[in-house]
Amino acid sequence: MSRARILVFASLLASIALVGVYLAAGGASYTPEKSQNPCKPRPWRDPGNLQEIAEQFSLSALDGAACKLGVSRETLARALASTEGRERFAKRYGIDDEKLAEAIRAGLVRAVDDAEEAGALSPLIAGPLRNVVEDIPLDQAIELIRDARSTLSSLEGLLGPAGNLLNELLP
Repeated sequence: MSRARILVFASLLASIALVGVYLAAGGASYTPEKSQNPCKPRPWRDPGNLQEIAEQFSLSALDGAACKLGVSRETLARALASTEGRERFAKRYGIDDEKLAEAIRAGLVRAVDDAEEAGALSPLIAGPLRNVVEDIPLDQAIELIRDARSTLSSLEGLLGPAGNLLNELLP
């Protein structure tokens, strides 16, 4: 038997063994987990730094917006990843920019509320930040969700005197 045939035969046996192990481990009955309900509040972990606060802020904002729109957080996150994704999402769900902006602002307000309740955001900064996100333009709201850390830092100027305290008020 030639060396090439031996390699092909060994590869075939390894493939069959792999499929057998997969089936024995329950692979034939796999069903993906359902997405968590975005309307159900999620507890915040103890934030250790600005990066963790920003991550939880983004997830909370996505949950709030997704809840208002009646979609999963994952569906909304994919839609906001690109302009094309947003257009496909809007067409599929019949959502115009005004309705999307309203939902995202509501999600951002929820995120501010959640951050304040978790002790990750001082009430001194939560109030002005809440006022800013209630009127933020759609594109800036989407950017705030995408990259909360850099956007939170850049909001210092928008918040006036309270914004200068941002780094001191965040744990």
